[in-house]
Amino acid sequence: MRHLAYYDALTNLPNRTLFNDRLALVLAHAHRSQEKLAVMFFDVDRFNTINETLGHATGDQLLQGVAQRLTSCLRESDTVARMGGDEFMLLLPGITQGEDAGRIAQKILEALKPSFNFHGHELYITASLGIALFPEDGEDTQALLKNANTALHRAKEQGRNNYQFYTPAMNATALERLALENSLRGALERGEFMIYYQPQVDLHTGQIVGMEALVRWQHPELGLISPMNFIPLAEETDLIVPLSEWVLRSACAQNKAWQTAGFPPLRVTVNLSARHFRHKDLVRTVDRLLRETGLDPNYLELELTESIVMENAETTVTTLRQLKEMGVHLSIDDFGTGYSSLSYLKRFPIDTLKIDQSFVQNVPADSDDAAITTAIIAMARNLKLKVIAEGVETKEQLCFLRSYQCDEVQGYLFSRPVSAGTFAQMLHEGRYLTMGQGC
Repeated sequence: MRHLAYYDALTNLPNRTLFNDRLALVLAHAHRSQEKLAVMFFDVDRFNTINETLGHATGDQLLQGVAQRLTSCLRESDTVARMGGDEFMLLLPGITQGEDAGRIAQKILEALKPSFNFHGHELYITASLGIALFPEDGEDTQALLKNANTALHRAKEQGRNNYQFYTPAMNATALERLALENSLRGALERGEFMIYYQPQVDLHTGQIVGMEALVRWQHPELGLISPMNFIPLAEETDLIVPLSEWVLRSACAQNKAWQTAGFPPLRVTVNLSARHFRHKDLVRTVDRLLRETGLDPNYLELELTESIVMENAETTVTTLRQLKEMGVHLSIDDFGTGYSSLSYLKRFPIDTLKIDQSFVQNVPADSDDAAITTAIIAMARNLKLKVIAEGVETKEQLCFLRSYQCDEVQGYLFSRPVSAGTFAQMLHEGRYLTMGQGC
């Protein structure tokens, strides 16, 4: 009974109760001896996606594997405890400086790099860690745990797969984040979201041939909030799925309305988040929204990032094929920034590759980016895929892309994302991209 009271049944690690007891004892000793100690908050990145996709049994096995690797990174005097879900706490007493904790955190990140293998599933995971130090970041249990958790959130905001030390400035950021999250929860019901459309232009004719639907949040007090600030928040909560469905419905309905008004039929591209793509009802939802809005599936393109499609390739292929059978077009965004295997790329039933703007912004001046961009275009053509370059802002970039037979571009050179009304006006005026001399 004592063991059950103090140890986690799944991983056999200390639980929250035992961790707090040990932290209290170590803190008392540190106060007397004036020693340093570190508290770490550890969280598996995107663990919910694994649970939703592969089931809780595989998720449990993964947590057991993670627990073993965590334990192997620590000294005998250290403690690792499972707090619940995919959250773990680490206690490192008797360190001489903060860098000692940083080295252990890096060791943990490195230990997680090799794949986990369960029942034929090969899983690659990452984690985020937040670190608080005694006495700098708190002199009692509550302060250290709170500040380590704040540092963990900062690590996730920084793109995950990293560790962050707590700083006092994080408290102000955490309060702002909490306020924003509370506002976000009611924003959809209050009608505060809107969709902007960025034109996609054919490089041979200069005509608008499609548009990407991009969500914006018009906050009543803070004004227009960038997706960079609220999409990560929505992804960490359950809000991303209803928000994504609203964007999908609105974009399909708007595209159908433009066609009904007599504008040439165009294809609208809608981004799918990782959570939405892994949702069990995704295919049924897309089918239902197309039927409800009356939009032909041929005029919808769903866009996923390279990291999403490679997260669980076998499941991805199945979902993509189901969407493709409906007649929906599929594209991979940010191509070149992840780790796509060319063998998988051939298996995915995709139609379009989008070259990430991080490569486009420095062509043709940067020879490395130019080489990567031309290689992606050549590969796409060999695989009979359409290729779009995003983030095109200069005439030099445009001419470079056209000379290497890129199919389409989008970016501020032609137009920034605009409201539905402004986009309709562009279509009405027949706006097109002029190539100019020498291009």
